[in-house]
Amino acid sequence: MEASEPNPGEISAPPAEAALSRSALVTRVLGSIGVVYGDIGTSPLYAFKEAITAAGSGGQADRGAVLGVLSLILWALIIIVTVKYVLVLLYADNHGEGGTLALMALAEKALGAAAPKIALLGVTGAALFFGDAIITPAISVLSALEGLKLATPVFEPYILPITLVILIGLFAIQSRGTSKVAAYFGPITVGWFVVIALAGTVQVVKRPEVLTAIYPDYALRFLASNWAISVATLGAVFLAVTGAEALYADLGHFGRQPIQLAWIGLVLPSLVLNYLGQGALVLGDATALENPFYRLFPEALILPMVVLAAVATVIASQAVITGAYSVGRQAIQLGLFPRLEVRHTSEEQSGQIYLPQVNAFLLAGVVLLVLMFRS
Repeated sequence: MEASEPNPGEISAPPAEAALSRSALVTRVLGSIGVVYGDIGTSPLYAFKEAITAAGSGGQADRGAVLGVLSLILWALIIIVTVKYVLVLLYADNHGEGGTLALMALAEKALGAAAPKIALLGVTGAALFFGDAIITPAISVLSALEGLKLATPVFEPYILPITLVILIGLFAIQSRGTSKVAAYFGPITVGWFVVIALAGTVQVVKRPEVLTAIYPDYALRFLASNWAISVATLGAVFLAVTGAEALYADLGHFGRQPIQLAWIGLVLPSLVLNYLGQGALVLGDATALENPFYRLFPEALILPMVVLAAVATVIASQAVITGAYSVGRQAIQLGLFPRLEVRHTSEEQSGQIYLPQVNAFLLAGVVLLVLMFRS
């Protein structure tokens, strides 16, 4: 149905929602794991390796570099995701909605005279988010399928067409609604987090000294002694928290409590254990730096893990897609977008929406990127 919008400059309040039953809460937690955390959940595939490479240790993964980079990653997860998003920004909702434009609306009300500058920042942030919603699916799916050719080179000529088929299929199912999509993605993503946590735990048990990376002095000492490359290293460390903005942008889809419970109960512990496991592996065998994530697994399990990683990176695209719908609706309500069709896909959760025109725009952008770069 077409959206019925309030006065420009105001985001409407959704109907009051009843307190969640235990089963409904579990369902939303599972859904948030599949939709919200897919992007940040696949960061272990490359974040630690790229951060160590950026640390410029001359091809040698010395103890100081490994523990320093690990400490930076762990504290990035704690400060940026846990504190900034989970404990602070999730409470800065505008009538249940989150994201850049919801924050802009709150800031305009609070600051008054500075509103034009705040509006410029808000529009810029929203534009960057839409760019992310186009780039993330293109990169994640294409890179995952390129990983498949390492185990099965016969697929190499088919990577591009398979990528396009998967992406078109992903956008085609969006009209079924976030809750229905999450019902498929949630259990798979839970399995992904459990597997990467177990793989990391095995290595941590073998080299428990890696647990000392939780002390922030390792991060501070590393930055102090490597100031010339600290910016490049921090830029690579930031890969570990890409996708965190989806926690806030997707607030209207699942609500605050399910997103918080999913992060504290499963996602954060799994990510921490996997990063620590990669660090422990590299401390024991410097050659593992070539691909520390896949080296966590026995050789017989590498091919199944490549397949699981490919599925997980497809799911990772869902976080920014659903976030784009939320930002799109807020842009309509604030008078920044023309009046577009907004379909509500859930009778229980007012924030679960689907915007056909936004979906078509994202698909066109993603397909164009894949065809332009091809790798």
